[in-house]
Amino acid sequence: MPDSNSSMSPTITSMIRLDHMHVLTAFHRYHPDTAWWRKRAIVNSVCAALEIHAQLEEEIFYPALGGVLSEDQTLEKSRPEHDEMRATIAKLRATGPEDAAYDGLFQQLMREVMHHVADEETVLLPTAERALKDELRSLGAKMTRRRLQLLGERPREIAVNTAGTFPVATFLLGSLLVIGATHCLPKSRRTRYAD
Repeated sequence: MPDSNSSMSPTITSMIRLDHMHVLTAFHRYHPDTAWWRKRAIVNSVCAALEIHAQLEEEIFYPALGGVLSEDQTLEKSRPEHDEMRATIAKLRATGPEDAAYDGLFQQLMREVMHHVADEETVLLPTAERALKDELRSLGAKMTRRRLQLLGERPREIAVNTAGTFPVATFLLGSLLVIGATHCLPKSRRTRYAD
């Protein structure tokens, strides 16, 4: 019987789809005429998200799916595709936005990711939803715990790159947090800050 925490968790397949959507959204923010600092933030944000995503899949999702599937070609080629993405990420990190090859390398990474995402979303995720249906939430809870550990290893990097990738959303979220925090303060302290 699943514990209450895992029964409230999103399914692992939903989390994987959300990761895909996040990375693809960031990809669409990148343009050749984007300011160099924003290019760097977008690339770093995408690379960190892909590294964490790949590690989560390799540690949790692929072993669970491999345990219920006998030889699946899409699953078998997933790890080598991750390795290709890691190689492209290493090349991107070795260059910078001022390098003429930077835009092309990022486009290459986009193509690799889109191919990988298409395979996962059309083959692996539907297969997992059938084969692992009773475990999807507990696997999602396990993925959430591990993701928090991985994010905790580089909080500043994630925050800075997210702010550069999604500056308007970051500003709005920050404003809402400040407004919310001021409403949580006792009235006597709010009055003091308003003066």
